[in-house]
Parts: sequence; structure tokens; C-alpha cells
Amino acid sequence: MAQYKEMNDHGGVPVKMWTRGVPVEDEALRQLAQLSRLPVVWPHVAAMPDVHVGIGATVGSVVPTRAAIIPAAVGVDIGCGMIAARTSLRAADLPDQLGGVRTAIEQAVPHGRTVNRGGRDKGAWNDPPRTAQQAWSGLEKDFKRLCELHPRLKNTNNLNHLGTLGTGNHFVEICLDESDQVWVMLHSGSRGVGNAIGTHFIELAQADMRNHIANLPHRDLAYFQEGSPHFKDYVFAVDWAQRFARENRAIMMSNTLAALAKVVPKRFTLTEEAVNCHHNYVQREEHYGESLFVTRKGAVSARKGQLGIIPGSMGARSFIVRGLGNEESLCSCSHGAGRVMSRTKAKQMITLEAHRQATAHVECRKDEAVIDESPAAYKPIDQVMEAQRDLVEIVHTLRQVVCVKG
Repeated sequence: MAQYKEMNDHGGVPVKMWTRGVPVEDEALRQLAQLSRLPVVWPHVAAMPDVHVGIGATVGSVVPTRAAIIPAAVGVDIGCGMIAARTSLRAADLPDQLGGVRTAIEQAVPHGRTVNRGGRDKGAWNDPPRTAQQAWSGLEKDFKRLCELHPRLKNTNNLNHLGTLGTGNHFVEICLDESDQVWVMLHSGSRGVGNAIGTHFIELAQADMRNHIANLPHRDLAYFQEGSPHFKDYVFAVDWAQRFARENRAIMMSNTLAALAKVVPKRFTLTEEAVNCHHNYVQREEHYGESLFVTRKGAVSARKGQLGIIPGSMGARSFIVRGLGNEESLCSCSHGAGRVMSRTKAKQMITLEAHRQATAHVECRKDEAVIDESPAAYKPIDQVMEAQRDLVEIVHTLRQVVCVKG
């Protein structure tokens, strides 16, 4: 029996869903059906077990397209993803009280956002450090070229966001694996500049297709066809944003490790090379004998032998995985647990006491501002992992001990 369910009765290409044993909203199914009806989508849409309703397109979807890209399927947090590294430290090397570790990370990595007229945003650099400036030197030339093509992108948060965490479900964590080795793991993307790029090109795609928009299943699914006026610009822009996101994570990893070294007396090294993977991105790949653009919106590449990261919710377990190269899933796996409650519903349904109990074993924020990130707002990660056992194998199981949220 196939591990996936297949949806075929919606007038589009098949939708193959790795969702056995996990809940899926009706609205998410409707979004997947809409995606499948686009004429450029082929040979099928793959839905990962963490699939849920998204803005523009379904989160947890893998969308292969012939000679076209759908900007809203990539989304506005272009290049969002994970990085994780194992250290030589063991659990016994960490302080008994982990509050100092959390504080050190919070001081080293700008996070969150403050909105006040004329005031400094605590989530951005006021004076970008040398590491950010060095990384920016490799990005600046192409960014200037991008701004020449699209001047609207010039006045964005770019260098001042390089090496910063953001808000929402972005995080930095200290974790322990099955042998009590200490890991550092974090989640972020292309920040303000990536959001501006995504928003700008989604609007351009809708404008370019204005004469055909009524024929689309949804206006958010406007696409650029290869050879069209803005296609080349979008490929250039999205590649740049994905590079920015990768550098952003690498800088934060370096700064987090330096912060950890200040509060842990024992000297340490990295014993496993960092895994740095996107889960909101598009790239050209070969599948079923054709060269396709594959968009993963909340999904991770899982080619045979390829390492990836699947984080659980705040307080839950996370996993370092190795891909099994399942072609039916377009060599993909989930990017996390997946929401079962919107942020608004989570704030209405989850009490502060319930959040504190669910995160009692983690040094983290336990205030009302992070209730929408509480474990109850997400699918159970063990069910998600069981549903994709033919997509990945588990290499390491991580449990959080410190979590810094944006």
C-alpha cells in the first residue's frame, strides 16, 4: 500500500499527500486542488504531513512547474530555512541554570521587532558588525543590479537585517541529542528584503497576467512563464534572496556559538558540519525525465543521502534526517510539525498556564506574546514523522533545553 493518499477528483493533476494519521484542514485541500489546476503544474503536486493553509499557496506543498514559476507559491519569506550544528559539549557541560545561556544568545542575536516612530528596531542592527558587513560584500553587487532593475527594492531592510532572527516562528535553540551531545539549531530566512522581493514580484505576476487573471483558480496563483518580461528578473532576485537567507543563518550560528562560549567554561569545537537548508524556495531540478522548476513552500529537499532538519514545535522534539530519495514526493519531506491552529485561534484557545506546562522543561519565554507558538498550536511531531517514514530516516533526535523566540 502506498504511504500517501491521492486526490484526483478536482480537474487538475494528481495531489499526492503524505498525511496518513495527521489532520488536514478542508481549506488546505481546497488550496491544493487550486494549485493542481494550473496548466503549468506537472506531473503532480506533493503535500507533506505538516501541510496547512497558507497565504498565496498551501504551506507544506511541493509544486513542480514546466517553464514557469509561481511567486506566491515561493512566498515572501524567500529562502526561509534551518541550520544546525553539533558541538563537542555534553549536557553535563552546560550550566545548571540555563537562564544565562538564553540571555547571552538574546544579546548576541537581534530578534523580534519594535515599532516606534523614529526609534531603533531592536530586531535590526544599528551598526552592523564585521561579520555582517563581510557577508554583505558578497551580496552587494548583485543587490545593486537588482535595485537598478527594480528601484522599489532599494529602500528595504537589507544589510541591517543580515544576521538577525525576525519574529513569529523563527527561533534559536540549544538542544541535546540521544547521546546528550549539545546542538545549536536556528530557523530564519531572508528577512525584510526577502519579504519586499516576494511581495513585489507577486504583484508583478498578477499585473502581467491581468488579462488572464479571471481564468486562474485564484489570483494569488499568477505565474511568470519562461521568456516573459519579468521571469529572468524574478529568477535572479529569488536566487539572491536565497543566498542572503543562507548567509543570514550562518552569521547567527557563528554569533550564537560565540555567545555559548562566553557562558560555558569548557572549550568546545563543532563535531558535525552544520546542515544549512532552505524550506521556502524554488530551484531547477530533474524529475521524471524533465527539467522542472520545483517550488518547496514549507518543505525540505530529501534526495537520497541528503541531510535535512525537521524541527518540532516549541518544547517538542526535532530531527536531523537523511533523505531516502522518494521520487513520488519529488524527493521532499516536511519542514516541521505544521500548524493546527491559526495564530488568532491559538491565542483564544491556549491558556498561559497550559503553555507554561507544555514548555516546563525548556528555558524559554512563557508570556502571552508567544502563546501562538505553543506546542498545542501544532500537529504532534511524532505523527508527522510516522507519516513520512518512506521519505526520510532519522539520524538524530533532538530535545530542546533553551529556546529564543522572535
